[in-house]
Amino acid sequence: MQLESALRRLDRLAGGRQADHRVPASDDPRVRRAFRAITLLLAAGFLLGVATIVVAAVMTIGGDDVGFAVWMRCLVVLGITTTLFYFLWRARAGWYWAFRRLQLFSRIFPVVALVLAAIPGLYPFWVVTEQILFAILLIGVSDYLQSDAVRAAFPKPGR
Repeated sequence: MQLESALRRLDRLAGGRQADHRVPASDDPRVRRAFRAITLLLAAGFLLGVATIVVAAVMTIGGDDVGFAVWMRCLVVLGITTTLFYFLWRARAGWYWAFRRLQLFSRIFPVVALVLAAIPGLYPFWVVTEQILFAILLIGVSDYLQSDAVRAAFPKPGR
């Protein structure tokens, strides 16, 4: 119970004025399937981030200079994925704000990743490939979150 109390303080910070709006758990199998798929997509994104760190570390140990931008990208991907997992966890518990944050960030982060991947010379080809794969995974997350069943499970709070 102490953990939930601490999480609620964090929720109020992240959730803003909708931090207290909670929806009942959905028993719709389409919603449960969507959340399972989102979990798998985010897990794949996390593994992709870990693989990027491993490749960067191996290259660095081998004497290659992977550059500051690559290391920052590695940390950002893991941070983003961790944050999205938190939002997913709280959304599964029925917190509307978490669902909305998950929707928002799964739309924004792919755009940012693709824009950064398009900047010539910013990243080596293998990181550009990682960015594109990461964007595709998040577009998949966004697609599940935009399904009719999932949106119906999280009705907009009244004023």
